[in-house]
Amino acid sequence: MSWFESFVLGLVQGLTEFLPISSSAHLRLTAAFAGWHDPGAAFTAITQIGTEAAVLIYFRKDIVRIVSAWFRSLVDRSMRGDHDAQMGWLVIVGSIPIGVLGVTLKDQIEGPFRDLRLIATTLIVMGIVLGIADRLAARDEAGGRHRASKERKTLKELGVKDGLIFGFCQAMALIPGVSRSGATISGGLLMGYTREAAARYSFLLAIPAVLASGVFELKDAGEGHVSWGPTIFATFIAFGVGYAVIAWFMRFITTKSFMPFVIYRIILGIVLFILVGAGVLSPHAGESAG
Repeated sequence: MSWFESFVLGLVQGLTEFLPISSSAHLRLTAAFAGWHDPGAAFTAITQIGTEAAVLIYFRKDIVRIVSAWFRSLVDRSMRGDHDAQMGWLVIVGSIPIGVLGVTLKDQIEGPFRDLRLIATTLIVMGIVLGIADRLAARDEAGGRHRASKERKTLKELGVKDGLIFGFCQAMALIPGVSRSGATISGGLLMGYTREAAARYSFLLAIPAVLASGVFELKDAGEGHVSWGPTIFATFIAFGVGYAVIAWFMRFITTKSFMPFVIYRIILGIVLFILVGAGVLSPHAGESAG
């Protein structure tokens, strides 16, 4: 991998990690369209450490408060009813599905799941799911002629059951094209949470999963065509761009619909199917040299 490739892929990672359009799919597609080798699951997981570092800084006050309350609750029973202490447990509980499935499906994640036809399918299907979830949220917020607006749930109402559902939604992102934020936000909206609550929990829930995945994949970094230098460079690029995207996205979702992302996902999926079907792009483009 050249330094230019690592710069572009780091930029793509930072731009797409927090948007509901799938960063792993875009890294895979960028390499395929450019005629580069597939950067691979290890490169993707390690560069995600950069974007998660951006999450740690952006949500630092929330994280410090949650971690502090959680540790105090271990020795102080009176703290166990504290919302922040409970959030600590809920992040742990919600991280179990992706931890178990990530280890169980490791070979599929690094192989069959990276087929461009599967990515096209997940882009379209999850785009439709996100569109339905967004439409339901908008209907609740706006109300109608014969119905009052419906108040949606906040994170204070999050329990173990919903936390696990969020966790299984996040685990779906092990398949490129699904999108970690897209799946968890869609799940949250379908369960009746506000856009802000679903996005916030999505970002917090991703921290242990992404950091653990990145550390786990460190042993595979530097193998094949991807060396340590470009990987670290891409990770720093992803961090800087990712921080800017988080700040923008958290403002965007308070007043805007997810429909632009829905339309983008569906169009990209259709175009990808057309290119693969026409033989312009191989469904395994770049894999053989990876």
